[in-house]
Amino acid sequence: MMDETSDEPPTSAVLLDNCHFSQVIFNNVEKFYVPGGDVICYYTLTHNIVPRGKDWVGIFRVGWKTTREYYTFMWAPLPSDVHGDTAVQQQIQFKAYYLPKDDEYYQFCYIDQDGMVRGASVPFQFRAESEDDILVVTTQGEVEEIELQNKNLLKENEELQATCASLQKQNTELQEELKKTQKLQNGLESLRRSKEELELELNSLKKENKHLKELDECREAELHQFKEQIQNVTSEKVNLETRLKTALDHMDQLQSQVLNYEKDMDNLVRMDHDKTEQLESLKEENRQLCMTVTQQKEQKKELEHRLENLKGTEANLSLRLQSEQQQNRDLMKELEEQRHLFQMLQAKKNESDEEKQKLREENDTLLRHLSQTRDVSSFSAASQAQAPVPTPEAGCLVFGNPYYAAEANLESKVARTDSIRKCPMCNDIFPEDIEASDYEAHVQSHLLECPLCNETFEKSNQQVFDDHIFCHGLE
Repeated sequence: MMDETSDEPPTSAVLLDNCHFSQVIFNNVEKFYVPGGDVICYYTLTHNIVPRGKDWVGIFRVGWKTTREYYTFMWAPLPSDVHGDTAVQQQIQFKAYYLPKDDEYYQFCYIDQDGMVRGASVPFQFRAESEDDILVVTTQGEVEEIELQNKNLLKENEELQATCASLQKQNTELQEELKKTQKLQNGLESLRRSKEELELELNSLKKENKHLKELDECREAELHQFKEQIQNVTSEKVNLETRLKTALDHMDQLQSQVLNYEKDMDNLVRMDHDKTEQLESLKEENRQLCMTVTQQKEQKKELEHRLENLKGTEANLSLRLQSEQQQNRDLMKELEEQRHLFQMLQAKKNESDEEKQKLREENDTLLRHLSQTRDVSSFSAASQAQAPVPTPEAGCLVFGNPYYAAEANLESKVARTDSIRKCPMCNDIFPEDIEASDYEAHVQSHLLECPLCNETFEKSNQQVFDDHIFCHGLE
């Protein structure tokens, strides 16, 4: 069963319902061919097929299922006009040496270079011609027997086609179920990666929040220093204003004295011109007083200049204080935005956990469905082995909460502090009239709060808090 060439023809495990038998039509096919002679196969290429270099014509025993079951073959010659729109008559000569030697039924089949069947002939035999054959050909009984055989062959062919279609449909359904399972597994893997990214982003936000708190504390310390400086400048301003007022009062007194002296001097001039010496002395005293007044005025100017400088310093400090207050408000606003972003991320994480739980339930349903398939037991076992092991639900610790007792003790301590106003952490005693918010803030400064489940721990139990966070990481 070999051809004259050493090349093997292209074949495939093609199903009969996927073939196109009408694209190549075989003509003048005899009912039987005499053994020992060459056989010429005549066929017509319709306009529905484009011949290619690796197309071939094979002789198949009737009942074949795939194109690999050929008995012998010949390469199909290419017509002169490959892309023409009209039918082309072709022929191939099979050498007698390569033809079958039995009297089974065979048929010609045209196979393209993709291994697909494009045409098939009616069945024929290889046997010697005899008078009985001639008589049988002319009798109606032989014709009916051949037609009956053809009907049986067609019925068998249809049964095979139905079986192949059923197997193909079952294979398609299994492939779709496999694709759905793989898609669910990919979705679970994507959810795991999203959860890890959210945890990394949450840690980054925690660090940034801590940095902002430290920066806020530094700003508050600087603001407190600026307030103290303003208070010092204000007190110094009050002292200078007091001294200035005293100096102005003293100058007014001196001016009134000068006026009195001038009046007395005029009276003395009018009353007694002889008292020149006394007048000169009075003038000398007047000059001294004028010098004193001049000095007082210079001191007044100096005090006013210092007062202006103090006012400028006060204005600068006020502007700087306003700037620091604005920066503090901006920092508080940014801190609030970070808290809001953290809450949004927490909500997204909860939604992703719910979606992951739904996908896990759907995956379990598909696995149970696969386990009930009878013809694919080995495939179901492999799918169950690849299915992910269900993890504990979000919000439940893998190893439980070993620190529940510590939390209960902490809550009892806080309850007792409501009556005696004593810090349960550092034993500091507060007055009874202290604000409740101040007392709670002091107690809260000794505690560590879990960002995932809101449980609290003492700062002295840092290792316990770290173990608690690690248990959340195992979920």
